[in-house]
Amino acid sequence: MHDADSSTTDAAFDLDPIELRVLGVLIEKSFITPDNYPLSVNALLGGCNQLTGREPVMELGEEAVQGALDSLLARRLVSRRDQAGARVAKYEHLIRLRHSLPPAEQAVLATLLLRGAQTAGEVRSRCERMHRFGDIAEVEAVLEHLAEKYPPMAVALPRAPGTKETRWAHLLGGEPVLSALASEGAADPAPAARGRLAELEDEVRRLRQEIDWLRGEFDKFRAQFD
Repeated sequence: MHDADSSTTDAAFDLDPIELRVLGVLIEKSFITPDNYPLSVNALLGGCNQLTGREPVMELGEEAVQGALDSLLARRLVSRRDQAGARVAKYEHLIRLRHSLPPAEQAVLATLLLRGAQTAGEVRSRCERMHRFGDIAEVEAVLEHLAEKYPPMAVALPRAPGTKETRWAHLLGGEPVLSALASEGAADPAPAARGRLAELEDEVRRLRQEIDWLRGEFDKFRAQFD
């Protein structure tokens, strides 16, 4: 779940939906409310349960958010800040340090975490409060760099029939195509939809094979230091 510089890392991410939401909110708020950052659990809870800028909308409780924070702390994706004179602990993300992400890449990743699969144009407009891109090509370059990282953090989804633009999804929760299957599927799909389903199933298999290969390569790398 982390980069190869940690002896406790895995070759792929597998954060659950609550961990993904908490991490996305921490990244987002570090940009748009810097004066109130790091965040307390209460502030983080409000960000997780926002009705705008969130897909899907969640109704999380404090216990769930704290549990996600504890897990992210163990993964070293979040750190706790105990500030002098403060009555409550506050938390900040470590994605920049753990995965060498500059601001533009942090903003794009946060947008994917908080809003699901999107086109480059949608990402550009939705992350404007965090980072302003000059054109879509800049966004596409960031997405491609995230896809090339080890482990990969984003992926281009297969283009749906009749669509012109590619949608991108993050990989911090594993293969994102599974959620695409759920959102695009139907109880009695038409032939075109069945063809799309087969394409997505093939993509899932391919991604799983790539992740298995990456795990094997990382195990070989780690064995050099054991």
